[in-house]
Amino acid sequence: DIVKSLIKSQIHEQIKFSWRRNGKFFNIVKDPRVTMRKRSGTLEIGFRSGGRPEDYEGEYQCFASNDHGVALSNKILLRVSKAPLWPKEVLEPVVVTEGSPLVLPCNPPPGLPPPFTFWMNSAMTPIPQDKRVSMGLNGDLYFSNVIAQDAYTDYSCNARFLFTHTIQQKNPFTLKVQTSRKVAESTPTFLSPSGSESSKMVLRDEQLLLECIAAGLPTPAIKWFKKGGDLPAQKVKLENFNKTLKIVSVSEEDAGVYVCMANNHLGSIRHSIFVQVKAAPYWLDKPTDLVLAPDENGRLVCRANGNPKPNIQWLINGQPIDSSPPNMNREVLGDTIIFRSVQMGSSAVYQCNASNQHGYLLANAFVSVLDMPPRMLGPKNQLIKVIENNRTFLDCPFFGSPLPELRWFKNGQGSGLDGGQYRVYINGTLEIKRARAEDEGTYTCVANSILGKAENQVRLEVKEPTRIVRAPEHQSAIRGSTVRFDCKVKSDPSLPVTVAWTKDDKPLNHGWRLKKDDESLTIPNVNEGDEGAYTCTVKSEIDQDSASARLTVLGTLTYTRVLEHIIYRPDPPMDLDLSDPAARSVRLTWIPGNDHRSPITEFLVQFEEDRWEPGRWRNLSTYPGDLNSVILQLAPFVNYQFRVIAINSVGQSQPSRPSPRYKTTGAAPDAIPRGLRGWGSKKDNMEITWERNGANLHYCVWWRRKDTGEEWSNVTTVGSKHIVQNTETYVPYEIKIQAINNVGSGPESNVVIGYSGEDVPDAPRFFRINRRSFDTIYLEWDKPLEPNGILIGYRLKYQIVNGSREGREQLATFLPNATDFTLRLPDRSTRYKFYLSALTQVGAGEVYAEESPHFTNEGDKTVKVVPVKQQPPIKVADLIAGAKYHLRVYSHEHNSISSTSVTFKTKAAYIDQVDIATQGWFIGLMCAIALIILILLIVCFIKRSRGGKYPVRDKKDLPLDPVDQNNQDGSFDYHSDEDNKPLQGSQTSLDGNVKESDDSLVDYGEGGDGQFNEDGSFIGQYTVKKDKDETEGNESSEATSPVNAIYSLA
Repeated sequence: DIVKSLIKSQIHEQIKFSWRRNGKFFNIVKDPRVTMRKRSGTLEIGFRSGGRPEDYEGEYQCFASNDHGVALSNKILLRVSKAPLWPKEVLEPVVVTEGSPLVLPCNPPPGLPPPFTFWMNSAMTPIPQDKRVSMGLNGDLYFSNVIAQDAYTDYSCNARFLFTHTIQQKNPFTLKVQTSRKVAESTPTFLSPSGSESSKMVLRDEQLLLECIAAGLPTPAIKWFKKGGDLPAQKVKLENFNKTLKIVSVSEEDAGVYVCMANNHLGSIRHSIFVQVKAAPYWLDKPTDLVLAPDENGRLVCRANGNPKPNIQWLINGQPIDSSPPNMNREVLGDTIIFRSVQMGSSAVYQCNASNQHGYLLANAFVSVLDMPPRMLGPKNQLIKVIENNRTFLDCPFFGSPLPELRWFKNGQGSGLDGGQYRVYINGTLEIKRARAEDEGTYTCVANSILGKAENQVRLEVKEPTRIVRAPEHQSAIRGSTVRFDCKVKSDPSLPVTVAWTKDDKPLNHGWRLKKDDESLTIPNVNEGDEGAYTCTVKSEIDQDSASARLTVLGTLTYTRVLEHIIYRPDPPMDLDLSDPAARSVRLTWIPGNDHRSPITEFLVQFEEDRWEPGRWRNLSTYPGDLNSVILQLAPFVNYQFRVIAINSVGQSQPSRPSPRYKTTGAAPDAIPRGLRGWGSKKDNMEITWERNGANLHYCVWWRRKDTGEEWSNVTTVGSKHIVQNTETYVPYEIKIQAINNVGSGPESNVVIGYSGEDVPDAPRFFRINRRSFDTIYLEWDKPLEPNGILIGYRLKYQIVNGSREGREQLATFLPNATDFTLRLPDRSTRYKFYLSALTQVGAGEVYAEESPHFTNEGDKTVKVVPVKQQPPIKVADLIAGAKYHLRVYSHEHNSISSTSVTFKTKAAYIDQVDIATQGWFIGLMCAIALIILILLIVCFIKRSRGGKYPVRDKKDLPLDPVDQNNQDGSFDYHSDEDNKPLQGSQTSLDGNVKESDDSLVDYGEGGDGQFNEDGSFIGQYTVKKDKDETEGNESSEATSPVNAIYSLA
């Protein structure tokens, strides 16, 4: 400040002011309306005598000059405020259908500055705005959907021009709403902005306004998101019924993609806004005045930032430095000017201009070259009194050119004070980190340069602190008794002190009743009016101390009970002192209070900080009762104060008076954030969360897919959550975290396994229905191929079906390790439909539906299900010739929808045979067969005449396993009564058809069924022989059905 005053004294010598207008000299003398104030360069332009203000619009810049140089002002743009009239127009009534969206344009006339718009009706009543009707940023009035009541008023846009204090009104709009009995609902669409995406550019430190107004019925709700992160809750404000997002002071981290979503129960729509943050130039290192002595070196630095990066231009005395005469002692290196061995007479004013397309900065810096011997600028022989153990500063302001070297001495001895508990600042101030009694004395500061020497002395006295050693205590007194509050003081003998009492923070009027002396306050004959908080304050000329206690006035019984509870609690500790300060620790010392014959078992140290939760005391640590000096381990960047509570067998004392505040300095974090976990809030994301572990911290979070070997992805954030988007469903991730501050980085955490979001599971891998007995059904399934999360169980719904009718639905749930279920049938003929799905936390997955087949009165049949995906007619292939089938059609999506069963029989197989009756080999073969038959008949009659038993092999029907395959589109099933395995002894033809054996004894039965007794009769029963002359066919039958149905043949 002293240097600046010396520079200003030079600058103010015979200053001359001049102005330029639009880059040209502005001759003030020739214009009678323009005057310049005395001892100032301020211009005044008057129009009382006439003239047009528009004639003086333009860009102005002031030049101030004297013998040492020329300084420039910033450029000033002068414009005349205007409030143009609204153009005359005739507005036809606006016809709109009820439920449709509507936009009433405002289009106010352009003004300077732009007007403020609002909507009213002809009665000058403001138009009510809500979620459905609101005004946009451009002044237009938007209706998300029109209702019949909107036609009850008219609508007029008003423009208020703030600078001229005028209001212009547009002709009103009249609405005609065409109503209908039923208004059709509609999905959301955007009225503003249009399309699916748009862009927005905003300057740093300016206000960002984003708007989304949607149409639809019901009225859509608007929500905002930011891609890749959360909206900055402390900066973002949502206005106009969530249609407008506002950020007051924009910074670079606010750039990104903002998404607004409009939704109602019919659907939703999104719009993405790409926000770019540009910046006019702003200072990183502004050039300042520089004082140099002859032959000294120096530099001017002009650093600025912006987006795009600003261009730096240097000027000297208002002229570009490139056009000034060359100077061998000066070198321009971009944003820096280096001076070497400057000479007298080279003083000048330098200007730095930093500019880009969004603005510019201009700074003047006076480079003064002068020679001046050292001189002291502060008072001589100053006396400084300080309190013991406090940090102390001794000032010694000085000046000289060249800059003198300053040294401190104590009592005129020594080689200079610097280091240890002493520190000398560049401005000459000496710091004593902790003043002690031995630091008393006379301190001398000496400034030396080649031009001479100057010195000054400071006398330091170190005093004992003023402390209340016996403080007033909380008391409860019976009405009419006498109360005494102690306030015994210990202070430095050389410092006079004053003692003052207050009650409830107000000065205490002692009056005739209250008695005050140097160590106490006595209140006789107490009454209810004496109840309150009493504070004793002790002051000296350099410090003070205070203590408080509360007086409670009670009746006799109440007083006795309270006394029993408080009399044996320890007194609060006293004289809290901080010493041995370090970056992350400090020593706290205190004097224990009276323990009232109950020994103190421990001390509780509490702390309070003034940034995050000021006024809230929290526990720091406990210490044994025999300690009264401990080292506290602290967190960085926190402004602490402490208090101590004594604890004995009765309870806790009152807290001590707070210690002085102690602010820890910076250090890299030494703790790992706790509670790191990753979990999915949606099926395509993973939220990484953790607990904050300090102030002024950033967090670097890494994540990658587990067991894939991919590179780590990472992000740095100040919050306690980061969301990873576009993940696959329920996949494991490796996660780790690290705390960072501006000093350094903390340790990395161990790798934690997190999972992306779950989804509903796929259908079970298979679902089978088996019959164990006549009255039970056995269900079996397997877990899904893609569980999409942690399976929490299975849900089985089933109901009895009877044709197209369905019974009451029943529900069963199973644990995730269950894969089977046995159901008892109420009746053998009961049929069920089953719907099985797996469960995750998200919900039930895809349903696997099955229907139990008829187990009774149907015989052994083959059931086949064929999916149908095309329009009828449908060709059913692979049927067995001469077989009987039952066909039904049912829907896969709605199994209860089924047609009646249709029965048909396929034609017998037809084999095209060659006439071989005339072939010789065939005649020989027939003769051989006839001979063999004759022999067999003879044997048969012999056996029969002897009464022997003829064994007959029972015919066995071996049904094929049923096939039951469902398809999403539909299917049909069929089963055949004839689809059985051939009898033993039969053979299969070349084309796969089955025919009876030629030598079956059935052919030789004597008509009908024969039965014999046990001594020789038949014990079996022969089936009727098929007619061998029956014509066989090989044609397949056809059936028709609706689309997406199921054809069932049985």
